[in-house]
Order: sequence, then structure tokens, then C-alpha cells
Amino acid sequence: MKKILIATIPLSIFLGLIVLLYVNLSTHSEELPSPLIGKPVPAFQHPTLYSNKTLTHNDFKGQPWLLNVFGSWCPSCQVEHPVVTQLAKTTDIKVVGLNWKDEPADANRWLQRWGNPYDEILVDFKGDTAINLGVYGAPETFLIDAKGTIVYKITGVLTTEIIQKELLPMIEKISP
Repeated sequence: MKKILIATIPLSIFLGLIVLLYVNLSTHSEELPSPLIGKPVPAFQHPTLYSNKTLTHNDFKGQPWLLNVFGSWCPSCQVEHPVVTQLAKTTDIKVVGLNWKDEPADANRWLQRWGNPYDEILVDFKGDTAINLGVYGAPETFLIDAKGTIVYKITGVLTTEIIQKELLPMIEKISP
């Protein structure tokens, strides 16, 4: 009897882990709350990928904008890239890329291969801005109003469904 009990303990632990894994996988990552909603975008200063200029958070005030965190090393970023490209083509909102922990040469090659939907691309070499934004991992997307306040965050791959049901209504709401 004691041997049977001892043998069932690992099985019970394994089944418990399977249940936890299932619950975590069924949770939508894009629904993770952000404590930054309703707060100003954290201050930043970054060089741009294609020019020698440096931009700060203040350079984007006065108009709503979308900040898309991506990296050439990120397979999910490649999956969402056509959706970001379509969004940039079909809306008037400024789409800014935050190239996170990436080598500029790798980012350039990736954008040449997949296309560049961004109005500006900020280079976050050290990942400081991503940390200040509470980024869990790429891709993540932030909608920021004309005053510089974060109004919406999507964690994970941006999909056509999320754009239609959630993002476009938010853009319409904050646009002048």
C-alpha cells in the first residue's frame, strides 16, 4: 500500500502541473493589466535607426501615436508584422517602433526583408525604456494620446481582431 501511495505522488504532481500549464496557456496575454494605463509615457531619449537624430518622449506630444516594441530576434514580431504594416497603411496614427535589445544591422536586415511600417524607429540598446514601460517580452504595443498618456496596451501579438474590436475604437476615441 505504501509503495502505491509513493508511486502516485509523482503522477499527482505531474497532473497538477498539466492543469496549471493549461490554465496559463488559456489566459490571453494581451489582457495583462498595466499599471501605466492613464499615466504619462515614461521619459526616454533614443537614437533613431536610420538617422543620426535623437528623439525623446516629448517629440511625439500633440498627436496620438502607437509604440510597437519589436526585435529582429523575435518570432512573434514577424507574425504580427504584416498586421502592423496594414495598420500603418490604413490609419492616420503615427506608428513608432521601439527596437528592443537588438543590433542595428540585424534590425536593418529584418526591416529590409519584411518591410518598414514605422514612421520612426527608436533604438533601445540596453532595454531601459522597455523596462520602464513594464514590457514582459516582444511584441508589445502601446497607444499613447496627444498629451503623452498611455491609454491602452497590448501584450503579445497584435491581431486583426484586436485592431478591429479594441484598438481602432480607442484610436477613434482619442483622435482630434
